[in-house]
Amino acid sequence: MAAPLPHRADDWWRDAVIYQVYPRSFADGDGDGTGDLAGVRARLPYLAELGVDAVWFTPWYLSPLVDGGYDVADYRTIDPAFGTLAEAEKLIAEARELGIRTIVDIVPNHVSDQHPWFRAALAAGPGSPERELFHFRPGRGENGELPPNDWPSQFAGPTWTRVPDGEWYLHLFTPEQPDLNWAHPVVRQEHEDVLRFWFERGVAGVRIDSAALLAKDPALPDFQEGTDPHPFIDRDELHDVYRSWRAIADEYGAVFVGEVWLPDAERFARYLRPDELHTAFNFNFLTCPWDADRLRRAVDDTLAEHAPVRAPATWVLCNHDVTRTVTRYGRADTGFDFAAKTFGIPTDLTLGTRRARAAALLTLALPGSVYLYQGEELGLPEADIPLDRIQDPMHFRSGGVDPGRDGCRVPMPWVADAPYCGFGSTTEPWLPQPGDWPAYAADRQAADPASMLALYREALRLRRAAPGFGDGPLTWLPAPAGVLAFRRTDGLTCLVNLSSTPLELPPHRARLLTSGPLDARGRLPEDTAVWLRA
Repeated sequence: MAAPLPHRADDWWRDAVIYQVYPRSFADGDGDGTGDLAGVRARLPYLAELGVDAVWFTPWYLSPLVDGGYDVADYRTIDPAFGTLAEAEKLIAEARELGIRTIVDIVPNHVSDQHPWFRAALAAGPGSPERELFHFRPGRGENGELPPNDWPSQFAGPTWTRVPDGEWYLHLFTPEQPDLNWAHPVVRQEHEDVLRFWFERGVAGVRIDSAALLAKDPALPDFQEGTDPHPFIDRDELHDVYRSWRAIADEYGAVFVGEVWLPDAERFARYLRPDELHTAFNFNFLTCPWDADRLRRAVDDTLAEHAPVRAPATWVLCNHDVTRTVTRYGRADTGFDFAAKTFGIPTDLTLGTRRARAAALLTLALPGSVYLYQGEELGLPEADIPLDRIQDPMHFRSGGVDPGRDGCRVPMPWVADAPYCGFGSTTEPWLPQPGDWPAYAADRQAADPASMLALYREALRLRRAAPGFGDGPLTWLPAPAGVLAFRRTDGLTCLVNLSSTPLELPPHRARLLTSGPLDARGRLPEDTAVWLRA
């Protein structure tokens, strides 16, 4: 096991700032148009200067990349497009030397249809032990021509695919992502071995994709809205899986963060009991519109969910699946809903950027840990991808209605005047960069004290160095309608003005940071946030 980093306590994860890297779009080290581990290694000093505590990598494993790497063919092999296992080990070690931990992504619900297990299952035929690792069933209808049940997909489209011998297999996502049978002990053992494989290489944590979907009702009944327990979401048998995982993580001092989309606060909290997951993503806050009352309710609900199990909250504004923050906040509907995604929504990027700057200070002042998606620190907007360049299966499975998620996955702009904005490619990157991408380049922003990058760097510096931030209590302060005002410890106060009326600042000893300039009378304008020391 790798030695722990000396500069943080063992519970570093309770108030960490964790940067999400989508490897395909972060930096290209070999010039082939695809981001890779060599590109990440070259940009580690940038991440250290930004001030993050850890980096979470979306899947870098061997994959046909039908769903951006979430269709894994081999967890112990790095996809050649990204590099080699030896390079991953170097990256983990080099990041650790800079004080940055590594979190990897595990996708336990399904594998790629190119995974050796699934290929063996197809070859072995009905009734074979190989097929027991998945959900193969005969079809319904006179000749088995109908799928075994009517379960809805997590993407648009069917959830069952028929193979030449007549059986059907279950896939809650794409047909190239067959669901595993988590009632089978071999499936459980394999994933425990995979966890150990990466923990032995110095990984500090694991993000668990679709963490509430693994277990299925063995009868595979037809779907009825409101059925309790749900046939494939949040089933009780999941908790035994995560207890066994937690025991392994505790051996290595590693942590988990689960992707758990659940509306029921009590059931959500069950995943965060002391012998299960350490943390889980806070989707209530992520999808919340830019509205003071709704945001306050999201904060209160989040803290209330976590309090019974004493787990720290996580805060995130965007990720590789969600419309970029500056775009979302510049629209009439500032919330996020997958079902509402469509082309051609009018957006005011100036307004969205001002709100995103304020949201950054709000998020970083809340108790718990923060996840920062690559490019958010540059204020990148959602990109419009030409129809003939879209790759995301969500677009195709929606019949072309949903623009998909490629717009938030466009390769990063590093150097304004370099080809492809310094992404590193000698050929056009796998997704095209918009014509205005040079304006967002990291080198240009690094030289501008008023840039989004400068704001994030200073905010993260203060969050690490100044008292009052991170995990701990939060107290709401009296405030006018449309204003969020709360105090942390050591007199740290955060004010966010979402109203149209400039806000007089309360008495304070110091103004630590403001998301935008105060007005001529020293008041906090609309869509602006400030950190004060009372």
